[in-house]
Amino acid sequence: MGLMTPKQYRESLKDGRLVYIYGKKVEDVTTDPALKVGVDTAAIDYELAEMPEYRDLAVVEDPDLGGEPVSRYYYIPRNAEDLIKRHELMVAATRLGGCVIPFSHDIAADALNAINVTANMMGKPEYVERAENYRKHLKKTDLSSSAAMTDVKGNRVLRPSSPQQTHPDFYVHMVDKNKDGIIVRGAKVHITAAAYLNELMVIPTRNMVEEDKDYAVAFAIPANTKGVKQICHPMHTKLSDMEFPVDHPVRTHTDSLIIFDDVFVPWERVFLCGEWQFAMPLVYNFAVLHRHTAASYRIPSSELLLGVAQAMAEYNGIERVSHIREHITDLVMYVNTLKSLARASCIDYVMHGGIPIPNPVISNIAKYQFASNFHTFVKIVQDIAGGLAATLPSYQDYQNPELKADIDKYLGGKAGIPTENRLRMLNLMRRMLTYENEIVAVHAEGSLQAQRMTVLAEAQPDIQEYKKWAEIAAGIKS
Repeated sequence: MGLMTPKQYRESLKDGRLVYIYGKKVEDVTTDPALKVGVDTAAIDYELAEMPEYRDLAVVEDPDLGGEPVSRYYYIPRNAEDLIKRHELMVAATRLGGCVIPFSHDIAADALNAINVTANMMGKPEYVERAENYRKHLKKTDLSSSAAMTDVKGNRVLRPSSPQQTHPDFYVHMVDKNKDGIIVRGAKVHITAAAYLNELMVIPTRNMVEEDKDYAVAFAIPANTKGVKQICHPMHTKLSDMEFPVDHPVRTHTDSLIIFDDVFVPWERVFLCGEWQFAMPLVYNFAVLHRHTAASYRIPSSELLLGVAQAMAEYNGIERVSHIREHITDLVMYVNTLKSLARASCIDYVMHGGIPIPNPVISNIAKYQFASNFHTFVKIVQDIAGGLAATLPSYQDYQNPELKADIDKYLGGKAGIPTENRLRMLNLMRRMLTYENEIVAVHAEGSLQAQRMTVLAEAQPDIQEYKKWAEIAAGIKS
């Protein structure tokens, strides 16, 4: 089949999947008034592959398939150049998506690479073969896929298998197996775009002990598999009448609560089944890869917010005020630190399970740098914009001929800047700084503490080497 077109992607979603949003069952995700926006956002990945200016980023002629063109996301990177191009592809796709990453291939690629790396680490031929065959399947079909990692957890103090949990299904687990495959039950949550992607790639969310072995499962299934039900988070699908209209469409995603009600998974789609010792390595490998992805797709939104801050400084006539210049300098340093770290992690890659991956220490620092400083970044943008961002009149008011002249007169800023420009920029800022964006910035891709723990763990060899240098410099003989 090869690369899918945007049209083929949309047609592939008409498969009878069980999806709910706003309390109602969805008959067709491609035409549903809410979910269609997510479909159009995910389709950007397929559009990029057809655009000459982006084809070198989006498509690779895969030597493993005799030079057949495949999505870069499903191609196994060979070197730093491959990693940089994937990084640049994510940045380009997010820019085209109005600062929303398409999610149709990118996050799944992190899970796919983590599965491959972990299979190679385990050394079980059947798992290595299954992982390679599944990757080949995705290359040849170009199916979209989600990465379903986060379990609902129940009592977070308790282990998945603890009898003190109110029921055993807070974590996805195997309930039966036979010669054909396994049966799984449980639920995953926060799974972005899953409602309108072809495949569900399911991996563990935490470390396991032997008692948890039935919860040490990883697998991939079509989204329309019997027993799979998705309940979607509400979406902001269009600008309200109160907001200033813009020419480009709204781009956004929903997140799903995915319920697995005794779902059958054939053995060829099972990548972990009871090997509890490898649950954490799989989680770890995914997290490292995913945090680099996060750092990449946060770049366009950070750049845009810096642009908002500069525009509002000029519109308010304060761009030359010393403390405002200091604020803008802080934003410039924030954005360029993120960009440099994301790129440096590709250049200084490491080998994991035979696959080059972005440097784990630098990737985690990049994600931590973004998330831990995001609220300060937002505070600066809000401070420069001023309080009108909270109380500005609606677009409906501005369109009223009885009010427009007064609004133009009293809500203008610096001479020569149309009041409408000022109001439009404030509208953009309000849209970008919703409570959801601030929450996601901190909690997506793992907690801040998880990133700090990974940085310290990965840096231990270097730390010990630096200690040796210090002892030599101090004249301490071992």
